[in-house]
Amino acid sequence: MGVVLITRPEPGATETAQRVAAMGLNPVVAPVLEVVGAGGEPLGLDRVAATLLTSRNAVVPCPTFCHDRPVFTVGDATAAYAREIGFRDVRSASGNAVALAALVAETLRPEAGPLFLPTGHQQGHELAKDLRQRGFRVLRRVVYWARPTARLDDAARVHLQKGDVSAVLFFSGETARHFVRLLRTAQLVDSVDSVDAVAISDRASVALKDLPWRRVCVASKPNQEAMLALLQ
Repeated sequence: MGVVLITRPEPGATETAQRVAAMGLNPVVAPVLEVVGAGGEPLGLDRVAATLLTSRNAVVPCPTFCHDRPVFTVGDATAAYAREIGFRDVRSASGNAVALAALVAETLRPEAGPLFLPTGHQQGHELAKDLRQRGFRVLRRVVYWARPTARLDDAARVHLQKGDVSAVLFFSGETARHFVRLLRTAQLVDSVDSVDAVAISDRASVALKDLPWRRVCVASKPNQEAMLALLQ
């Protein structure tokens, strides 16, 4: 049974592990980032027309009054989580930030009011820029930080040394970049020569290409379903 390393942080890693296990594979949760809340409630949001979510990490920090207003998500998994938390009017772009900006522009008018974009540190800038160029006012607020782990997870290191890892899943460019740094620090670069790197997007795959992977595979769509299809 092949070992699949899951580098995404919680929340999300456990759900992915359950999906991988259901495929008959052996998931090992080995996050390389830790999500930490920024603290405090985002300010200046009294008149927002809608909320934009590019990650499930931003769902919980949203003020509860946002639940009664439209929310636009980058993907279906984030949309499902938003509904679970209590958002009532949820619309998914089922794609990437470009698709999300297009969906918002097709659905809303700039004069309807400002858009709330809760996001991670150093994230969301391109989406905000795109929508501002379309005439929207975007209130980008940092609601969480993705803090890099200090070293490679012990279980991941052991499996890489044993040579029984078949694939590693990368859900963002940030996780890919930090995994590469940790692998180099642990002097385990050569351990991936028989391992497939599975990236959610071309952007996430860029940092991986300097390592001697068996293959670097990019999902046909930027979502978990397309990534897991590459494990079959």
